[in-house]
Amino acid sequence: MTTTPQDKKSPITSKQQLIDYIASGEKPREDWRIGTEHEKFVFCKDSFRPVPYEGERSIRAILEAKGREFGWDPMMEGDYIIGLTKNGQSVTLEPGGQLELSGAPLETLHQTCSEVNSHLTEAKAVSEKLGIRFLGVGFNPNTRLEDVPHMPKGRYKIMTDYMPKKGKLGLDMMYRTATVQVNLDYSDEADMVRKFRTSLALQPIATALFANSPFTEGKPNGFMSYRSHIWTDTDPDRCGMLPFVFDEAMGYEAYVDHVLNVPMYFVYRDGKYIDASGQSFRDFIKGELPAYPGHVATMQDWEDHMSTLFPEVRLKKFLEQRGADGGSWNTICALPALWVGLLYDNDALDAAWDLCKNWTIEEHDILRRGVPKAALQAEFKNRKVLEWAREMLEISAHGLKQRSRMNSTGEDERIFLNILFAILDNGHCRARNLLEMYHNEWNGDINRLFLDHAF
Repeated sequence: MTTTPQDKKSPITSKQQLIDYIASGEKPREDWRIGTEHEKFVFCKDSFRPVPYEGERSIRAILEAKGREFGWDPMMEGDYIIGLTKNGQSVTLEPGGQLELSGAPLETLHQTCSEVNSHLTEAKAVSEKLGIRFLGVGFNPNTRLEDVPHMPKGRYKIMTDYMPKKGKLGLDMMYRTATVQVNLDYSDEADMVRKFRTSLALQPIATALFANSPFTEGKPNGFMSYRSHIWTDTDPDRCGMLPFVFDEAMGYEAYVDHVLNVPMYFVYRDGKYIDASGQSFRDFIKGELPAYPGHVATMQDWEDHMSTLFPEVRLKKFLEQRGADGGSWNTICALPALWVGLLYDNDALDAAWDLCKNWTIEEHDILRRGVPKAALQAEFKNRKVLEWAREMLEISAHGLKQRSRMNSTGEDERIFLNILFAILDNGHCRARNLLEMYHNEWNGDINRLFLDHAF
């Protein structure tokens, strides 16, 4: 089953439609694809501060130049250009001006890494002329929340007003974090459940491997992944480790019930966002939404609502792996490689599940809360996370070897894990290395991060 544009305008008349929406993502193994997304901070070369939306040196200028010079089509919201599209890819804006590439669904990691390299080469070509550069870390290292520019997207205004009602760090999540994630397919409901459980359990270990956000407003913040910590105090309704995923009853319907229980943010109609924050999607289905009375939810509204949940792993018509901090150019392709190796080979998936299948819900929580501060050096079940990560990475490497997808020089996809094996051999995550440089060769000057590690 596929959902056509006309289907998306159809009113929702039963919960089965919502279940079928997720089931429509099922694909045979030969059609499984890899969709990589990454965000990076955009800053002025001279001030090391975020780039505003408008002006000669701005986010808008980057988007217009990239579209003009490299053949991307603009995405508009009113008079504002808010993104670009080309060949199944999109470039979009996060609330604080973080620039995101959402890649096309591709068959191999070689292709997805080529896509990343092409995008970054283009973005660098247009930004250098504007005196702008990019930084790949998990949290804005030098700018106060009140000094981050806001992007002109209607949904972000609604979220900005609502976030402080649910947690202390929601605005930090919106305006000062950046991530890398990968979207992966499933063949049927049982395959989805197996992949969801395994990746959700192991997600904190991926967080530890990619931990890269140790600075806040120019100084160490006490965390290896402050970005990951932020999610623990953003919005308990829509974030977290989702204990129900490990219940016997887990399946498409269980996830639909969860999404229905999460309060709404907005309704999008005729190019405008209607504030429905805190209201019930169940009421919307019945035509009783206070913010939009007399109107019934459509499948497009359901798709929009699903996109406003932010768990560590998110289900749509695919599974999104969401635990990693943003990283440097040479680490972006490692994140999809890790999860493709673990989830796209049956033997690897079995071995990965064997690692975590006996963990209790309490142990999942202990691991999730221990990793942001200590990353690979955190203790879990009498072992360092470093040791768990090595097992996880070896399983992923085996899965990628089994896939046997070669590049033009005869190398398989394991080459994209080399940076992660180097991290394990070093014994410390990227954040720990940055802190050592900050305290030693940088002499406490956070500007060195921008000078030495931008791309």
